[in-house]
Amino acid sequence: MSKLYGLIEAGGTKLVLGLAEADATGAERRILQRHRLPTTRPDETLGAARAWFAELGVPLAAVGIASFGPLQLDRRAANWGHITRTTKPYWSDTDMVGPFAQAFGCPVGIETDVNAAALAEARWGAGQGPKGQDLGSLLYLTVGTGVGGGFVSRGQLLHGLSHPEMGHIRLPRHPDDMGFAGSCPFHGDCLEGLASGPAVIARWCQSLSELPAGHPGAAIIAWYLAQAVVSFQAVMEPARIVLGGGVMGTPGLIDTVRAEAARIGRGYFVGDPAEVVVAPALDSDSGLLGALVLALAADAS
Repeated sequence: MSKLYGLIEAGGTKLVLGLAEADATGAERRILQRHRLPTTRPDETLGAARAWFAELGVPLAAVGIASFGPLQLDRRAANWGHITRTTKPYWSDTDMVGPFAQAFGCPVGIETDVNAAALAEARWGAGQGPKGQDLGSLLYLTVGTGVGGGFVSRGQLLHGLSHPEMGHIRLPRHPDDMGFAGSCPFHGDCLEGLASGPAVIARWCQSLSELPAGHPGAAIIAWYLAQAVVSFQAVMEPARIVLGGGVMGTPGLIDTVRAEAARIGRGYFVGDPAEVVVAPALDSDSGLLGALVLALAADAS
């Protein structure tokens, strides 16, 4: 029996909303409607999201929220479901779950946007082999306004005291990039501070895809991402490393990352970057379908 679910992919610049129909397993699923909102102040943005769902006039079995963070994901905490300390102005300490649980009287599931995308890709996308077999492990790395990562092993997310902050690992510096201090307000030249969209613009005043052919920026960013790929292979050895986000839309970038990761790794790891490093199989729906995974889990709990 199919039910209707509300989906929210909350990013730093926009919210993508969706209405999905799915059976309890998610094997039969489809996104029926979509809507986009700019991410402004919390009251305005979340109020407009609630209004859109209300206007649909249908009962929601659950809502799934795949949100930028950091998030409080410990259900024992008084501020479970809140954004904690974020660089996004006005959004620190925002309750993401409460407004939707109260408005629609249904369970709400929440995770980081990248963790949710990792769950969706592992379950329905790049984590599935050519004959539909589960490959067992998948890391999703998004490279856009920020850099974040989520790791799924045998259907379970990696968590510690909080969710992983893979975008804030430290990297060696590219020899042609030593003069850039990095754009991360917390750590300067971490992965996010060196390879995110804002970091690209801070150096070269254009996005990576807008730089002219032959500009050294593409090689520098690919080098940093390849260093990250090899680091995550050393720690986790995922069967797939999915590279998503706006920066990865740069033509040819993923191929350069694969080649550079193979060179840096020197054949030591089991996974060959030519096969391990892939684009999202769910394309632009990774985030919304990740929210569906969360909604299905909330409905079943």
